[in-house]
Amino acid sequence: MDITLQQTVFYVVAILMSVFSVMTVTTGSILRSATYLLFVLFGTAAIYFILGYTFLGAVQLMVYAGGIVVLYVFSILLTNSDKSINHKLGRSKIVAALATVIIGTALVLFLIWTNGFALNLIPESSEISLREIGLSLISADKHGYVLPFEIAGVLLLACMIGGLLIARKR
Repeated sequence: MDITLQQTVFYVVAILMSVFSVMTVTTGSILRSATYLLFVLFGTAAIYFILGYTFLGAVQLMVYAGGIVVLYVFSILLTNSDKSINHKLGRSKIVAALATVIIGTALVLFLIWTNGFALNLIPESSEISLREIGLSLISADKHGYVLPFEIAGVLLLACMIGGLLIARKR
């Protein structure tokens, strides 16, 4: 089996994303968790670039890695909630988490094996014109993105206002 540089980079990025994903949810510090999330989002952008989706990779870097994580860190620092989280997990929660992981892994493996995905097949990159992307982004029809974009904007604004109100009470 001949392994290419592209496949090697993909596997390295996938392993790093998996490690940082686990570290995101298991760390005791909220600020460290946001930092690990930033690395996971960088890895997602790298996967997009490996697949040839340059526009999605750039959007991932600008919007999520650049904007959302900065918003998270700003909110964390604004509310001064970088205290360590040390919770004792009971036996029932550990068993439930383990059962969820086993069932989720079994489901993913079942879907991979029954659908016959081509693991070594990387699709040909086909660029969509910037005009088509722009028209679909501002479109308000069934497949448009104006409504989800506006909802996300209002949600982020509400989060910022809530963070300011919480920080101002102190």
